[in-house]
Amino acid sequence: MIAVVVIAGLASLAAFAGLHWYAWRRLVRDTTARAGLARRAGTVVFVAGPLLMFAAVASERAGAPFWLQRVLSWPGFLWMAFSIYLVLAVLVGEVVRPLLRRYLDRRSAPGGAESGPVQEPVLVPGREPDERPSMPTSNPNPKPTPNATPVTPSAASDPSRRLFVSRVVGGAAVVAATGIVANGAYGVLRGPKVKRVTVPLARLPRSAHGFRIAVVSDIHLSPVLGRGFAQRVVDTINSTQPDLIAVVGDLVDGSVDDLASAVAPLAGLRARHGTYFVTGNHEYFSGAEPWVEHVREIGLRPLENARVELSAFDLAGVNDVTGENYGDGPDYDKALGDRDPGRAVVLLAHQPVMIHEAVKHGVDLQLSGHTHGGQLWPGNFIADAANPTLAGLERYGDTQLYVSRGAGAWGPPVRVGAPSDITVVELASKRA
Repeated sequence: MIAVVVIAGLASLAAFAGLHWYAWRRLVRDTTARAGLARRAGTVVFVAGPLLMFAAVASERAGAPFWLQRVLSWPGFLWMAFSIYLVLAVLVGEVVRPLLRRYLDRRSAPGGAESGPVQEPVLVPGREPDERPSMPTSNPNPKPTPNATPVTPSAASDPSRRLFVSRVVGGAAVVAATGIVANGAYGVLRGPKVKRVTVPLARLPRSAHGFRIAVVSDIHLSPVLGRGFAQRVVDTINSTQPDLIAVVGDLVDGSVDDLASAVAPLAGLRARHGTYFVTGNHEYFSGAEPWVEHVREIGLRPLENARVELSAFDLAGVNDVTGENYGDGPDYDKALGDRDPGRAVVLLAHQPVMIHEAVKHGVDLQLSGHTHGGQLWPGNFIADAANPTLAGLERYGDTQLYVSRGAGAWGPPVRVGAPSDITVVELASKRA
């Protein structure tokens, strides 16, 4: 098993290095006429970027001093996103490159749309010439080369033309990747938008018709997303005036000592029936036990395999499945057993894969996050394959599952094709 992991890791590292070399070749080597200052500067960027990226991940996992994490995280994680779209843009450029060469060839050919001065044709042996140019020669009796035909220089054979094409395609790739990442970062940093969805529940009493739950997941407060971001999330949630707030995991990436100040604004969350919290996988990476105690201190109520009986329905929460590696996994019987089967129950569970146990235990609605909706296209295809539901509302038997795309972002503070959200789930009674 260890050997398989090592081999997979080495293969991934080799693929990563190969893609960076390919991008360097197209964007640096092919766009510089010789090994001068521009080529050296471009090479430094392509070496420093990956090193900063690995350093950012390692510093976070190793619990390095928080100031060092902040210094490394911004450039390192942004390079992670930038390199993805840079490689994709260069790949698209491979399609554009021959088309651009062909276009330039047509324009420079004799009789072309905007042809300039035409060079004398070169006689190539083996072909019949269309015409024989008059050329000055020192030989008074030149012997014509038999079977020759004129050939004009093309983009493929002209070094200056090749350099021009490489610079145009490479420059367009850099501009495209920069624009995508900048727009994706702006989408995260401005804060999540509110999404609303109505979920009818058969066992919900008429008195609870219209009950609103603000669902927020995957805030990922970290060296990148700090106190200001947390305040924007809190303000957005409070503006919806929910009846209850559900924080369904992955609140933080880091220790209580480092991020207590960033989390502090969550003490300002306001809902008539309170704010509830369940752990996500990143809480276990960051120290689940101290975080559970800390969120309790600032006014959130952790549901650790527990259930609360509200006036109209039961609200339950289970620990994330990652807790099984720490002896603190989900316990559905503890959270859902020995309850009145005639009452509706809403379950908070971080990962969508937990839906199968929810179905077995007769849950009406499970609220989850974890997927980020893929966060960075085309990562949505991978996330979709790994989860029963990528985002939105789906039904599994008599149980419904709602998955939020999350409010923040892990790693790069960038989202592409998966906008962040805070969802107001409005419960509807079929008896109303």
